[in-house]
Amino acid sequence: MRPFAPEPDLSERIHDSVLNAICSGAIKAGARITQEELAQQFGVSRQPVLQAMMLLRREGFLIDAGRKGVCVTPLDVDHARNLYVVRAALDGAAARLAAARYTPHLIQRGRELIDVGRRAVATGHVPSVIEADIDFHLFIYEASGNPVIGETAQPHWQHLRRVMAAALSEEDLRVSVWDEHEGILRALEAGQGAEAAALCHGHAVQMADILTGRLKVVISKAA
Repeated sequence: MRPFAPEPDLSERIHDSVLNAICSGAIKAGARITQEELAQQFGVSRQPVLQAMMLLRREGFLIDAGRKGVCVTPLDVDHARNLYVVRAALDGAAARLAAARYTPHLIQRGRELIDVGRRAVATGHVPSVIEADIDFHLFIYEASGNPVIGETAQPHWQHLRRVMAAALSEEDLRVSVWDEHEGILRALEAGQGAEAAALCHGHAVQMADILTGRLKVVISKAA
């Protein structure tokens, strides 16, 4: 993290930088965070850092930790599973709606996202795969035509990204995930709303099982 030049949105930029470091795993769960250290790293005063930290606390990424001050919120298996329960419901609803309004333009965009995802898997670069995966699901939300779905999911995506970054490793980057994504697109292209919804819901449930299982191992090793 490098120093920022003072700007009106400085606290937001600090927030985004720290959030990215937490969600990517660069700052580990349980790590102590102080205003003084962050202010020094970014080359700013403590005030914008304080504002950024307050927002991160409200969002659930930082917690008060007694004498330790503020720490990165520990990863939690139950919370991760709850996130996927919500995502499964939203994904299914979005896919059902998207199938009824799927246009040639959406077909092209969906196919492009599949190509991006498969290329990311081929590189073995976990952050790129996570980004491609999120982009694919956000695309389905957008294709649904119901902006409330995306707005409802938005606060949870960074938590989901954090879970994926902590639980996935290069050997977990299975091509079958993108085979499942392609199956979802085929159902959308065919206008099969019920099928697309079932595939999306099942995909989210399966990923919840895989990732929470991996997360248990990660947490136990860190204990």
